[in-house]
Amino acid sequence: MTITVRYFASLREALGPQEQVAFEPGLTVGGLRDALIAKDEAHAQALARGRAVRCALNQVMAREDAMVPEGAEVAFFPPVTGG
Repeated sequence: MTITVRYFASLREALGPQEQVAFEPGLTVGGLRDALIAKDEAHAQALARGRAVRCALNQVMAREDAMVPEGAEVAFFPPVTGG
């Protein structure tokens, strides 16, 4: 399954604006975050479990237990992104 992962604010500065990611079906938003943390040092630092990171699934705020469907867009961003 392929999904689009988008990053905003400081996460965008660290990881770029977006990436396409392939995963097995049954993935949750939290599982995606954990997999990205394991990907490399840049992702590990930006998405670390000790950091406050908000998530959106298909442009709707989501909890980490939300299931990610095929073709979804998952966005990660800090709690305050400015305006």
